[in-house]
Amino acid sequence: MDDQDQAKVGVRRTVIRTVAALVGMFGFAFALVPLYDVFCQITGLNGKVDATAQSIVHEEVDESRYINVQFITRGSPGLPWKMSVEMRQMSVHPGQMAEVDFTFTNNSHSESWGRAVPSVSPSNATTHLRKISCFCFQEQQLAANERLTIPLVFQLARDLPDDINTITLVYTLYPVERAIQNITLNNTLNNSSNNDPQNDSKSSSKNNKAVGEAI
Repeated sequence: MDDQDQAKVGVRRTVIRTVAALVGMFGFAFALVPLYDVFCQITGLNGKVDATAQSIVHEEVDESRYINVQFITRGSPGLPWKMSVEMRQMSVHPGQMAEVDFTFTNNSHSESWGRAVPSVSPSNATTHLRKISCFCFQEQQLAANERLTIPLVFQLARDLPDDINTITLVYTLYPVERAIQNITLNNTLNNSSNNDPQNDSKSSSKNNKAVGEAI
C-alpha cells in the first residue's frame, strides 16, 4: 500500500470516528431530557412535581405558623385557552388541607385538548407539597367556548422547612396535539362507518328490535 492509499484509509477512519462521535453525542443529548425529568420528579429539583395523586396524611395541624401560597397561571401561544384561579394567594397552616378553584375557558370555536404543567418555587418545597386532587394529573378536553372549573386540593407537610414562608405554584398550559389527531381520526372512521350501507341496515334492524322490545 502506497502513501496515497494509506492517506485515504486514514481519512476514511477519521470520518467514521467523527460521525460515530456525533451520533453518540446526539443520542446522549436526546436521552438527557427524559432522564432529567425523572431526576427532577424524584428530587424536586427545578420545581418539578410528581403528577400523581397523593393521600392525605392525618397529622396535627401546626397552627403556630402560616405559609403564604401563591398561584400563577400562564397560557400558551398554541392553545386558545384562558386559565384563571379563584384567588391569587392564600394562607395555609402546615398539615392543613386546602382547596382552591381553577377555571379553564376555551376561547375558540372548536374543540381542543390541553394540559396544565405545574412547577413549585422554592424547589425544596416540592417534596413537602401533597396534591390530593389536581387537574394537572391528566389532559383536559374543552368544547368550543366551553368553561370548566376544577378544584385543586392540597396539603403542606408539617416538616416543611422553617425558612420557607412563601410557596409559589405556577401552572403553564400546553396544547395536546396527539389527542386532537386522535379525535380527527375517530371522526373520520365514524363517518366512514356511517356511510357504509351494511352498517345502515344493521343499525335499522337494531332499532326495529329495540322498538319491538319497548312495545
